[in-house]
Amino acid sequence: MDSRAIAELILHLGRMASGDGLVAGLTPGQWAVLRYFGRANRFSRTPSAFAAFHGTTRGTASQVIKSLVAQGYLKQTRSKADGRSVRLDLTEKARAIIAEDPVEALVRAADALPPGIRSNFLAGLQRVLGHLASETGKTVFGTCESCMHFGGDACCREGLPAYACGFLNEPLFEEELNELCINFTSDGPGPARTSGFGAA
Repeated sequence: MDSRAIAELILHLGRMASGDGLVAGLTPGQWAVLRYFGRANRFSRTPSAFAAFHGTTRGTASQVIKSLVAQGYLKQTRSKADGRSVRLDLTEKARAIIAEDPVEALVRAADALPPGIRSNFLAGLQRVLGHLASETGKTVFGTCESCMHFGGDACCREGLPAYACGFLNEPLFEEELNELCINFTSDGPGPARTSGFGAA
């Protein structure tokens, strides 16, 4: 019963946090899109990556994304390497309303937990997320420092970046290390750390 209670509480928290109506004129689904593109790294800001993160179809993801582009909350940039793909970024209009995100109430509730409990709670949720992803075949997103593809030691040597992604053979900037990545593979050099919030 404890396990079922945990599952039901997680679902209930998600429903409460996402809300059931418009906030700042946006639906819960549109907020989920803005939340994702505000956290994803430059390699993961695509419609297909968002669809994988939220466990939805590309068609459904594209419809919500198109509505946000039309409203001026997202901007599209065509890939120079591949003209068929696009990268999506939050606009200043989107960044101006981020504080109104309904999930911020849940963030404040989590912040009210004592630090030790918060750390254990995070670790436990990450283990649950990993088990669920393995069982359902879903993609687990994570951050650089706990990824096996992460390289670098913050020491800038001549001609070499301080950090790099071994999967894409691309340099990484320090501010990117805590962003979500679709190419994440666990068992990296640091403690296991996934997205901090799961697909919904």
